[in-house]
Amino acid sequence: MSKKIRTEAVDHLFEAILSLKDKEECYTFFEDVCTVNELLSLSQRFEVARMLRTQKTYLDIAEKTGASTATISRVNRSLNYGNDGYDMVFSRISLEEQAE
Repeated sequence: MSKKIRTEAVDHLFEAILSLKDKEECYTFFEDVCTVNELLSLSQRFEVARMLRTQKTYLDIAEKTGASTATISRVNRSLNYGNDGYDMVFSRISLEEQAE
């Protein structure tokens, strides 16, 4: 992770996020912390990553999410050369869905 984002303020934000108990609390917190556009952008990137991992084409992803090819490429770069954060979360979500 970039040392530029490892700050005390970011630590506090992550601690706050980790304290959230359910999806409803996430909605409450993130609606206060983020603008609607920021939250929609984050969710769009996550959906793009999910679709890329399920082998969807850029065209399919752009049509379904409204993401630009530049955004899709940036997310794809993160998936291939990033810190494996997306895959870590995808594997946990997948494990939880299998358990249900």
